[in-house]
Amino acid sequence: MDNLPGPSGMPSMLSVGEVARRSGVAVSTLHFYEGKGLIRSERSVGNQRRYPRAVLRRVSFIRVAQRVGISLADIAAALASLPVTAAPGREDWARLSAAWRTELDDRIAQLKKLRDTLDDCIGCGCLSIDRCRLRNPHDKLAAEGAGPRRMLVKPSSGKRTP
Repeated sequence: MDNLPGPSGMPSMLSVGEVARRSGVAVSTLHFYEGKGLIRSERSVGNQRRYPRAVLRRVSFIRVAQRVGISLADIAAALASLPVTAAPGREDWARLSAAWRTELDDRIAQLKKLRDTLDDCIGCGCLSIDRCRLRNPHDKLAAEGAGPRRMLVKPSSGKRTP
């Protein structure tokens, strides 16, 4: 494995420390991602990890997807549709993120409802908030299921969030 400069004149392979510094994640996070099959490294003659430069975009993709609440399992499934050494491009991101749009829309609706009623009754059945105008007397909402029934937003699929 060589580390000759690529077309840009920059080294084609990066050490784990360089990837951590450039991507803003800890070395242990990179090892975790690698263990989960999200990224891949090669070993140098001295048995040190070396990553192709494209891993920077893959790590950015993982971080952005995680930041909006996409599970690592869903991220892994999305990245599985790309070659292991490839970085997601604009078209890839558009295709992969489109699959997450409904889920994200549901989360946004739930977060907006939480934000807008944060200081109000959530319909938990506790009966302890005497000033709550939306109290749940006699725990009537228990018939609808567990949890804060007034706070749960119906997802686009028509089922309430568990």
